[in-house]
Amino acid sequence: MSPKPLIIGHRGASAIAPENTLAAFHRALDSRADGIEFDVRLTRDEVPVVIHDDNLKRTGCRPDKVAELSYGELRRIDVGSWFNQTRGSRTVDFSGERIPSLDEVLELFESNNAILYLEMKSDPIQREQLARICCNHLKQSPVKDRVVVECFDLMGVAVVKAIDPSIKTAALFEPALMTAPLVTSGRRLVEQALTVGAEEIALHHRLASKSVVATAKSAGLKVVVWTVDRSHWIQRAQSMEVSALITNDPGMMVQQRQALLSMQNRF
Repeated sequence: MSPKPLIIGHRGASAIAPENTLAAFHRALDSRADGIEFDVRLTRDEVPVVIHDDNLKRTGCRPDKVAELSYGELRRIDVGSWFNQTRGSRTVDFSGERIPSLDEVLELFESNNAILYLEMKSDPIQREQLARICCNHLKQSPVKDRVVVECFDLMGVAVVKAIDPSIKTAALFEPALMTAPLVTSGRRLVEQALTVGAEEIALHHRLASKSVVATAKSAGLKVVVWTVDRSHWIQRAQSMEVSALITNDPGMMVQQRQALLSMQNRF
């Protein structure tokens, strides 16, 4: 049985490697993270690729939109050099890292037991297309049972469930979506997650109050909290029975979790 809470690398080990690259995913695995979270978009030729932003300005240092480029064109773009430049001198040179396809990431995880949180970066226009393509790729992968598909666009979660009810899903929520007090909003979030058939609810850490987490758990939802890089969240997650923490620095959080568990086992 895995120690709790599970530690999930946000876009891989993005504190020490360029986000959403195979390098970041390898480092998350090397740090003994329980899994990774990553983002999926479609290229012009409908290949699902792993990138957060809808453009290459930040990670590719060029203005192109992901949806306007083919997979072949995207593969030629360096998405590692920006990390070297913005994070200062490093012992590892990430120049030449490429945007991976969804299939490459799924294949990487065939040799381990890690969990994958796949965030669909969809909008109402592309919702069904992206959901259908992701489901098709998961159907052909042996790691399908370890994947949780999540989305801020909750109708995207509903579409995934309609296509393949066996795929696990999570409803994503952030503070910007809230217009009512947290207690009232918490009940509403749980209702929305259940309505679209989600098994999990993924909360921004500012939404993860004891009452909201308790409401979600009483409704049968697993609770995931993102994005936390401070070790006090480990004990807090244990006390609230949060299932998993998504973090930029999974190595540090895994070490801190082990230190806490060792201390707890002494008493």
